[in-house]
Amino acid sequence: MATQAILQTNSHKIVDATRYNVVSTSKPGVSVRLVQHAKLSALRRTVVRGLKTVCASSDEKTDTKKDKDKETSSVLLGMGKGNDVQQVLGFRQTGSSEELPKWRIQIQLMKPGTWVPVCWGVMCGAAASGNYHWLEAFPRDFLQVIACIFLSGPCLTGFTQVINDWYDREIDAINEPNRPIPSGRISGTDVAVQAGILLIGGWVLAFQLDQARGHSFPSLTAIALFGSFISYIYSAPPLKLKQNGWQGTYALGASYIALPWWAGQALFGELSFEIILLTLAYSVAGLGIAIVNDFKSIEGDRALGLKSLPVEFGIDTAKWITVGTIDFFQLAVAAYLYAIDSKTYGTILLCLIIPQIYAQFKYFLVDPVANDVKYQASAQPFLVFGILTTALAIGANPLH
Repeated sequence: MATQAILQTNSHKIVDATRYNVVSTSKPGVSVRLVQHAKLSALRRTVVRGLKTVCASSDEKTDTKKDKDKETSSVLLGMGKGNDVQQVLGFRQTGSSEELPKWRIQIQLMKPGTWVPVCWGVMCGAAASGNYHWLEAFPRDFLQVIACIFLSGPCLTGFTQVINDWYDREIDAINEPNRPIPSGRISGTDVAVQAGILLIGGWVLAFQLDQARGHSFPSLTAIALFGSFISYIYSAPPLKLKQNGWQGTYALGASYIALPWWAGQALFGELSFEIILLTLAYSVAGLGIAIVNDFKSIEGDRALGLKSLPVEFGIDTAKWITVGTIDFFQLAVAAYLYAIDSKTYGTILLCLIIPQIYAQFKYFLVDPVANDVKYQASAQPFLVFGILTTALAIGANPLH
């Protein structure tokens, strides 16, 4: 390093100076020379030590500055610290000793990470309508699909996550006690206000989009109201669908696939009975994905009497039910695409199913509790691209 080179140069100069002074001392006596040599040697050692300290301090400051610059760059680029990003997205719970501002706790409660498949579903519905135009109707169509994504994601999915955490606060106190509500980081009043704003905001936005598209019947508003109702009875007593295995899990799967698809297609086109059946069938594959999340909560669910599929059937049986629902109904949709003469899209869908099956055997079927995150990270991208493939097939098919 540059500071080390300066240190070596200066220390050599000091050594040369001491030698010069010792040699050039005249003949008052050997003792004088020895004393002067000793003093200069001590001075040299002191200065060298001082230089080392200064250089080390300079190097440490430089390294610290570099580290801070890297951290600042990461934040500016939107990456931030990995744990912080995971916490805000709802994938990692806040540690027991962490203090966070209230707004971050509220965002965590909405679980932004769960908005992604819903937003994707809206885009798939828009593509399936055959009436979404990137260029001819830009920026109108683009802004309207963004508004529909905001309605389906942050507003109504955010509402769903907030009330689900509220009604799950007793289970979370066992399974994940550091979540915002059981940990006491957010009050019941705050939860009620947040849920109300998200719900009413979603309804208003849906109605405004119906008006903007000139719908004679407010189809998007109707879908928003229906989706909100399903969200409520999924989490809240007395129905609390999530307590009833198949019903709750299917409701969750449909909320992530069918409902956002309907929203996107109703905004730009019309929903046919055939498309409703197709998306409900695809939602059975979503049911399998929803079951994956139940394995990690099996102890808390069993303790509170919740009838999730892993609790009812046991881990070994439930894992095969999971992969069966995911694979069978995707294969059924591929067969449907072949039947309506969309063979290219059907082949692409088959190619997207194969890596999902591979991930099932490599991760999920080996240990569904320990490997649920690895499995979902490996398989779900292919599932969601399969949904888009199906939507593009519908949009391009002149008979559908």
